[in-house]
Amino acid sequence: MEKRVSVRGIIIDGDKVYAIFRRRVNDDGIFKEYYVIPGGGLEKGETLEETLIRELKEELSIDVDIIGYLGFDEDDTSIAHFFKCKILNGIPILGGEELERCSSDNYYEIRKVNICDLYSIDILAKDMIMKAYNDEFIEL
Repeated sequence: MEKRVSVRGIIIDGDKVYAIFRRRVNDDGIFKEYYVIPGGGLEKGETLEETLIRELKEELSIDVDIIGYLGFDEDDTSIAHFFKCKILNGIPILGGEELERCSSDNYYEIRKVNICDLYSIDILAKDMIMKAYNDEFIEL
């Protein structure tokens, strides 16, 4: 089976990082709350960079410049590539599928999370966020 390839854009603003807060009801009726880095899946014919620019426009309603590549996380079913970005145009507001699917049982909200709070919240890719914060880029 081919792995799903996705990209995530880490946007640092001072001592904060933009993230999408999620609250959804699990199958057992319990709310789960966590944060995700904005981004999404690679579409046929797109480069990683094209996907990232498209996804951040869809999810956050912004245009971005890609500053550098941070690395990737891989598991049995997926590969997620991470880039540091900066906002070129627009103010982050929820858009795309996240806005369409947003409800009381499946809630999305853009939040700026303090870097010092990363280890006290449920968010994946803390190491990638710290690499972005410290400008630790690698070659793609």
